[in-house]
Amino acid sequence: MERIASFSVDHTKFGVGMYISRIDGDVISYDVRMVKPNGGVYVSNPSLHTIEHLFATYARNSEFTDKIVYVGPMGCRTGFYFLTRDTMSKEDAIKLVKDAFEFISKYEDAIPGCTAEECGNYLEHDLESAKKDVLPLLKKLEGYTPEMLDYAWHADKN
Repeated sequence: MERIASFSVDHTKFGVGMYISRIDGDVISYDVRMVKPNGGVYVSNPSLHTIEHLFATYARNSEFTDKIVYVGPMGCRTGFYFLTRDTMSKEDAIKLVKDAFEFISKYEDAIPGCTAEECGNYLEHDLESAKKDVLPLLKKLEGYTPEMLDYAWHADKN
């Protein structure tokens, strides 16, 4: 089998941040990294699950709802895949992720989609951890620019 694009990125050369991992036709795939890959600290499953529910709900209820293709957690538990149509600007993608994570950091209500009828693992959530786990990325996204979405930009800085 051929090596897929996401395994071709040197995960030792970047940390917390938001990156374009690939562009397929009109779909841009962003890697939203909340912790440093292979850094020994990973987002717990309950936190990741809660962030997924809140991030997806926020994004799909934003002004960009028609430009959102997918929001979902990475199996390595370092962050999320965020897929958009290319009609959404890179600046807007950064802003939406930042706004969504700000929303999560302050969220105090019931987790959307958190019943047995709506979710296949509705008991595995942790809102308090989720609120803390989004903070490093929020800090990193301050002043983030479209140029910084390139993995190579960060590799040159390490």
